Amino acid sequence: METRLRLLLLTLACTGAGGCAHLHWPGHHKDPASEPVTVPGETESEAPVGDEPEQRPPVIDQQVARREIKVPKIKSSDVELGGYFGEISIEDFGASPVAGLQLDYHVTEDFFFEARYGRAKAGKTSFETLNGDVQLLTDAERRFTYYSLGLGYNFLPGEIFLGRSRAMTSALYLVGGIGSVDFAGEQHFAVNFGAGFRVLPTDWLAVHIGMEDLIFKSDLLGVDSLKNNLQGHIGATVFF
Repeated sequence: METRLRLLLLTLACTGAGGCAHLHWPGHHKDPASEPVTVPGETESEAPVGDEPEQRPPVIDQQVARREIKVPKIKSSDVELGGYFGEISIEDFGASPVAGLQLDYHVTEDFFFEARYGRAKAGKTSFETLNGDVQLLTDAERRFTYYSLGLGYNFLPGEIFLGRSRAMTSALYLVGGIGSVDFAGEQHFAVNFGAGFRVLPTDWLAVHIGMEDLIFKSDLLGVDSLKNNLQGHIGATVFF
């Protein structure tokens, strides 16, 4: 009898313990593992209730106003021909007006060949001026004529601006070459070098401003020495 009573109490205790495991008491916290998880790529309708969709910034279509640029249409032949006028200081004979012709051939954007022909008329030496009637040279012998062939280099190409809407192609260049000088009835081998500035006001016209030194050896006044003949000029050439 006593043994049966113990078995009955033990059965009731086990049954009560198993039933408590299935009860949810008020205030019981949910397990985080049981919360729904949003999987990347699922649609907005599949997302858990209460989640707001991602807000993206609006796309701005930028419209940039571009300025029209007129590119100089320089002739593809790269040949320019023109003339110049200036002043040359013939050593021992003073300064005189000089005029000449110029022909340039542009091999590349940086290098060009230059041919020149110029003429001037020498003045009087200080000895002739002080002694009145003394004439060292005749009028024909006072003609100063030179020829030269040289190589030029555009070492600083660029643009110059006139106001806000006007731009002109320009370049600073160096030039050097060899040639011949006909003066005082004699031919002299000569070397020339100088620098210049070129600007293109139009697509076919170029304006030049330059300085150069024409050097040759002469013993006209009794002493064999190098003669430096400085020249400054301004000229214009056309492309064709």
